[in-house]
Amino acid sequence: MKFDKQRSLVLLKPDAVQRSLIGEILLRIERTGLKFTAFKFLVATEDQLMRHYNKDEKWFLEKGERTIADRKLHGLSVEKTALAYGKEIVELIVHFMTAGPMLAFVVEGNEAVAVVKKLVGATEPKTSDVGTIRGDYTVDSYDHSSVQNRAVRNLVHCSESPEEAEREIQVWFKPEELIAYSTIQEKILYDVNLDGILE
Repeated sequence: MKFDKQRSLVLLKPDAVQRSLIGEILLRIERTGLKFTAFKFLVATEDQLMRHYNKDEKWFLEKGERTIADRKLHGLSVEKTALAYGKEIVELIVHFMTAGPMLAFVVEGNEAVAVVKKLVGATEPKTSDVGTIRGDYTVDSYDHSSVQNRAVRNLVHCSESPEEAEREIQVWFKPEELIAYSTIQEKILYDVNLDGILE
């Protein structure tokens, strides 16, 4: 895969839509030089989300252990195994993500996955850096969401790796919905010799 053709999936979750942050988030991504190749405004189905959040047992155990630690920290009882709490996290995410409309889109460009991850920030808003989307626009935390038994409100999903991006894109878009095109700014970003800039 060419570096400048790497793709990433981004989902603006129902909290981003409800808080009127779509334009701000798109602007931040667009200003990097990445280009949009597909958009879809939709209400996600449970089936799409279960295919999207295709997690393994290790992931469930790690997240479940964090939930147990959060519950103990706040003096709450632990009534399930780590595995059960981990699986419940996906159920809570699915419940949240099907609650209202969201915007799914694909961006393309050099190191698209890493660039979007940097802009979005850490998964937990509380620990996201100032200047990131999650760090600037939400104050939720794992322990707060865990104690309230709900999905963390972190505005955005973005792909973790190029391989994950390609798998996720297939959940949300058909191949013919991805548009291949060139932009003028790609000339300045990727053309080694800048041919044609001067007359």
